[in-house]
Amino acid sequence: MDRASSYERLEFLGDSVLELAVARELYARYPDFTEGRLAKIRSHVVSRTSCAAVARELELGTRLAERGQSLPPEELARLVRNRNVLAALLEAALAALFLEHGFEPIDEAIVAAFSDRIDYAATHYVDYKTELQEALARRRRHVVYTVLEVEGPAHERQFTCAAVIDGEQFGVGIGRTKKDAEQTAAKVALERLLAAEPEPEAAAG
Repeated sequence: MDRASSYERLEFLGDSVLELAVARELYARYPDFTEGRLAKIRSHVVSRTSCAAVARELELGTRLAERGQSLPPEELARLVRNRNVLAALLEAALAALFLEHGFEPIDEAIVAAFSDRIDYAATHYVDYKTELQEALARRRRHVVYTVLEVEGPAHERQFTCAAVIDGEQFGVGIGRTKKDAEQTAAKVALERLLAAEPEPEAAAG
């Protein structure tokens, strides 16, 4: 097995280790939250953006730079800044720790590293795409997302996406990832939808 394949396998395992640690913490920390809300929080906490942020806090990029001297300086600098590389590096590190020590000895440290993101996701983060989809389902309407524009080099992409409801463009969003741009577009579309049409239950009253 080549080195790249082995690294990808570590990413796969590390992602599962992280999800389990976060899921168990959420289950214990928020006993009154529904399964759906817990799933949304976990999705945000284990996202690549979140993993990359934790990797920076743990200075994994610096360690990568120290061990990557064989690469051209420009390439190494680009990799150290790359969100996906940092997230993958964190996941691979978690997998290595799991294989070396097992789950219980590293669980508390994982939760501590992501604790601020858990708090934020539980109190601030809103999955606008899900909120919009649920609001539209009550109106028997449907949304699709389209990419309007992609700009910038591969490691610094900027996406512009639209939320299209029953053929009409309701919201446009811009983000560093397609997912982020769709979330922003969904937020704009949801605000417009609710301003124009009250909830069906409220209308019935």
